[in-house]
Amino acid sequence: MSNDEFRIDSHKLLFHPQRVANWMNGENIYPLYMELSPAGACNHRCRFCGLDFAGYKPVFMDGEKLGVRLDEMGKLGVKSIMYAGEGEPFLNKKMTDIILRTKNAGIDVALTTNGVLMTPEISEKILKAMSWIKVSLNAGTPETYAKIHGTDSADFEKVMKNLEAAVAIRKKLNANCALGAQILLLPENSGEIETLAVRCRDIGLDYLVVKPYSHHPQSEGQEYADIVYEDYTELAAKVNSYSTEYFNVVFRLDSMKSWDEKKHTYNRCHALPFWSYVDSYGNIWGCSVYLQDERFLYGNVFEQSFEDIWTGEKRAESMKWCADNLDPHNCRVNCRMDKINTYLWELVNPKAHVNFI
Repeated sequence: MSNDEFRIDSHKLLFHPQRVANWMNGENIYPLYMELSPAGACNHRCRFCGLDFAGYKPVFMDGEKLGVRLDEMGKLGVKSIMYAGEGEPFLNKKMTDIILRTKNAGIDVALTTNGVLMTPEISEKILKAMSWIKVSLNAGTPETYAKIHGTDSADFEKVMKNLEAAVAIRKKLNANCALGAQILLLPENSGEIETLAVRCRDIGLDYLVVKPYSHHPQSEGQEYADIVYEDYTELAAKVNSYSTEYFNVVFRLDSMKSWDEKKHTYNRCHALPFWSYVDSYGNIWGCSVYLQDERFLYGNVFEQSFEDIWTGEKRAESMKWCADNLDPHNCRVNCRMDKINTYLWELVNPKAHVNFI
């Protein structure tokens, strides 16, 4: 059995009809969702990293300055923030404070991390404030983990112990934070996914996501650019069999098919108004695929208010350029907004007979 209850291989924009309606009416809406990078540095050097071109620089967001913007974002209608980005979030020594400030601003908080630094002490402080935490865990054994993550093999068990502790702390605190792991399906870890699924299930995680590689156009690494997923259908059935009433395997076959086919069903990116990316310097970008491309830079949250940036001239110019010129067929396959773009394209360009419900 497999139950994608969190719609990880789908999208959730259909739960925000008013914001979508406002957008379709031509209003300048505020984003529902944002991704922020609290740290530029990383303690791993994953072989598949899509943001290696950013250079893993030791740049860390100022928690106090960010807090002022978080309060503003919450009031303007931002609903959720995921902390991830160019580096490892927990390398920012103020990460706990940032999470709590985000929640206090009325914004739902999530986190993608490698989990090495997510100690029980940190879990005690943050779990009540979190909507979900997803740990990048790309192997089922310490040896393969070390090779793929570019780190010491001892980190594998550190992560497992931190996750086991988080599950116990969540129960103690009666917190609602979903705890999961994700693995990129790669040739060298495909034989360990069943092992990882059992381990994740046994320590009490809610889910394991098995996802395809997605090549960032600016990435320096080319090792997996030609990977093909059509041969993994049988593996999906095997891994899905480890799902239970309390643990789900989300094997992203639809996204794997999209990777193999290398095509989109939409001809324009309509998702840009609904989200944005903030790098570790505080720069707001229209899309994480186009980091360092000035045409997608809206402004900096440490230099301007969020309202001024979102309603400003630079963003308006960027949106116009994208509407006239951006061809998503040249973008990253399986980008974060892929499913949303498919949905929005069909809303704007409906097929015949849509009134026959």
